[in-house]
Amino acid sequence: MARPREFDEEKALDAAMQVFWEKGFEATSLSDLTSRMGIQRPSIYSTFGDKKGLFEAALRKYTSSHAAYVRNKLQNNSSVKEAFRDFFENIVAKEYGQNPNWGCFCINSMVELSPHDEKFEILTREHQMYLSVIFQETIDRGLSSGELNPAINAKSLAQTLVISLIGLTVIMKSRPERSFVDNSVKEILTLLR
Repeated sequence: MARPREFDEEKALDAAMQVFWEKGFEATSLSDLTSRMGIQRPSIYSTFGDKKGLFEAALRKYTSSHAAYVRNKLQNNSSVKEAFRDFFENIVAKEYGQNPNWGCFCINSMVELSPHDEKFEILTREHQMYLSVIFQETIDRGLSSGELNPAINAKSLAQTLVISLIGLTVIMKSRPERSFVDNSVKEILTLLR
């Protein structure tokens, strides 16, 4: 008979996600993980398999919650243009805020792991496609309401906004001058005219 787990798997996974998010996959040691998760190595191995399995579980949890967050942010504004403006400006504000901001865990993973790990290439691409669907649903809402120009191709615009989001998140790692980023976001948002 298997022994019941003596730790809260969700809390441990949240803690692991934070460590990976802060440090990345390669720079995170098992000691970092066990210390933050409050569990021993055998518990990691028996629950998640290995460090890569734990990372995958953390990334899947993140992408699920991130997609729900993005959908909620875009749906809670009656104006599609305002919803996207608030969404992009919030990303910038968080980066230049006082709390540490590690960017998007999924995009960080895409940059670090996707070039040499097919599993993470697929996982991060799936998230990009899911965000594209959320963006397209929002754009379609703006087309249906008449807020957006009917000549807009919702699918192409959604994909372009996802690429813009990824580029913005990656460039924020170098903390460019705020005006550089603000001007770029303004230009990105002109695509919704």
